[in-house]
Formats: sequence, structure tokens, C-alpha cells
Amino acid sequence: MTRAGLAAARSSTAHLAEIIPKVADEQWDLPSACDGWRVIDVVAHLAALASEAVDPPPPDPALPRNRERYHDLRVDERRSWSHADVLDEWRRSTPRQLDLLEAAQEPPRADEPVDVPGLGTYPRHLLANTMAFNVFCHLRNDMLAPDGPLPFTLPEPTDDLVAPAVDFMLAGLPQMQVPELTATVSQPLVLDLTGAGATTVTILPATGPDGKLTVAPGVDDATARVHSTAIEFIAWATTRKPWRDHCRITGDASAATPFLDCLNII
Repeated sequence: MTRAGLAAARSSTAHLAEIIPKVADEQWDLPSACDGWRVIDVVAHLAALASEAVDPPPPDPALPRNRERYHDLRVDERRSWSHADVLDEWRRSTPRQLDLLEAAQEPPRADEPVDVPGLGTYPRHLLANTMAFNVFCHLRNDMLAPDGPLPFTLPEPTDDLVAPAVDFMLAGLPQMQVPELTATVSQPLVLDLTGAGATTVTILPATGPDGKLTVAPGVDDATARVHSTAIEFIAWATTRKPWRDHCRITGDASAATPFLDCLNII
């Protein structure tokens, strides 16, 4: 199971809880590094995710199918709320979300497939990694300096925080951009991530009827290899930063460039 994902989700949540009391009221309205969202909107997004995990809304075909637009809608619903109301929702729902994720580590439910609209299907236990990714990425990339506006610091990220977030990203990579990302991979590509959260995987072309890429552990026979730190991968693979500033390609760069240009993990 992904108990490491649960531990990472709890740790990053504790880091956010540590930062919140330091934020002055006027700082909540500063633009975050997440385009179109203020700092308080980032917390509103995390609060909305937590509330929906605890009390799932009924299906609504009128809601946006695009996941980014769906998140924008949920944030927009909270724009008229006071800062205190947004923070109260986050404080109220997040502990319950973490409890649900802990329960999801136990069989027989742990391996049940869960469809996350716009993002793919995951075993229930991996949803802990989803939260670990969301909180880590938004806090460290969108809220805190140097990319975000808040001048506070946290300890350097460790394997325990980074690896579970990367695990979710690699699980989502084949699912989130079918067929456009699939079309960019005609030969195996190696993704070599170093530093905290280090891992090496090979991205294999689609061969099955589902039209999805395969992310396999280790190194296969590839004509191109993409090198980056795992921490930088979280930023550039979500298009927060240009991949060209953070990646080094060895081998046939023309085999990797279309994939890198297209990749956008949500």
C-alpha cells in the first residue's frame, strides 16, 4: 500500500498549518504563482478537495469535464468568502480527509479502482499520494517564495515528501492526456530523476487498445534520456516552469522534445 503517501500528505499538511498563522490578512490577497489564483484561492482549492473527499457531491453533467476548469469553478464559488471562512473549511475538512485516506490503506478496499474525473483511474490507496502531491506542489511552488509571494521558509524537501508526489505524477502521466501525449512517444524514453525523490523510469509507446503509454521502472533500450531533479520535475511537468530550463537531454533530443512540450500533469 502507499502508506508513504499518507505520511507525506500529513507532513505537507502540517507544513501548511505551520505557515497559515504567519500570513498577514493582506498577504492572502496577493497573486500566487498559480495563474489567476490569489494565495487564499490556493487554500480554497485544497479546502474544496478536502470537502469533496469527505462529502462527495452528486454527479453533475453540467460541470466542466476539463479538470483545471473544474478546479477554477470550485475556487470561484469561494471567492466571495472571507479569509476566515476559507481557512475554517480547510481546517475542518482536512483532518477528516486524512482519516479517510488512512482507512483506504486497508484491504479489501485499498485496491478498489477509483475514477477521478479528468485525471484517470487509481487504486484507492494511491489517493493519499494525490493529496501529498497537491499540498506539496501548491505550498512550495505557488505560495512560498521564491516563486510564490509569501516570504516564509520550510526545511528542504526530503525523499519522504518528494517521492510520493512523484509516484502519483508517474501514475497519472499515461492517463491525463490521452491521446495527445500518447502521440508524442514512438520510441522508449528514459526519465532520470535525481536528488530527493530520485527515480528512473522508462516511458514506453502505447501498444494496447486503451491507447495509453506505459511507465515502467528502470531503464529500457531508449534513444533519448531526460535528466532532471525530482523536485524540478514537480514544477516543470506541471508547466509551472519551462522544461528547457530544468532538463538535460542525452541521446536523440528530437525523440524527447515533443513529449516534453506536451506534458502537463494536473
